[in-house]
Amino acid sequence: MSGEEEENAAELKIGDEFLKAKCLMNCEVALILEHKYEQLQQMSDDAANHVSQVFEKSQQYVKRFSRYKNPDAVRQVREILSRYQLAEFELCVLGNLCPETVEEAIAMVPSIKTKGRAHDDEAIEKMLNDLSLIKKFE
Repeated sequence: MSGEEEENAAELKIGDEFLKAKCLMNCEVALILEHKYEQLQQMSDDAANHVSQVFEKSQQYVKRFSRYKNPDAVRQVREILSRYQLAEFELCVLGNLCPETVEEAIAMVPSIKTKGRAHDDEAIEKMLNDLSLIKKFE
């Protein structure tokens, strides 16, 4: 076996490439694809014929699983989650799955409770409350 550490998302051991990558929540991808579709409509009267099946299916998927629809809400979600010094991976999992309790959040993203991080249960609870307020007023 090589000297490399085994990857483990629960401990945020996911590889340097992935840790440095910019991740997008489903709601952000939905906004990007919607903007691209609008651009195609402006360029052509029949935009539906210029869209690939993969584009269409991707757009349907992210629309279906996006928890936030309003562009301002999407921006606020990223801003709130960014305050907690989460890795991009953690931010997107929490933004996509919208856990309602601290226990759910830890089960979905165990790395938020790893040693040396400032995410105690109260901080996680505040983060989840902030997210639920956005959803409530969207």
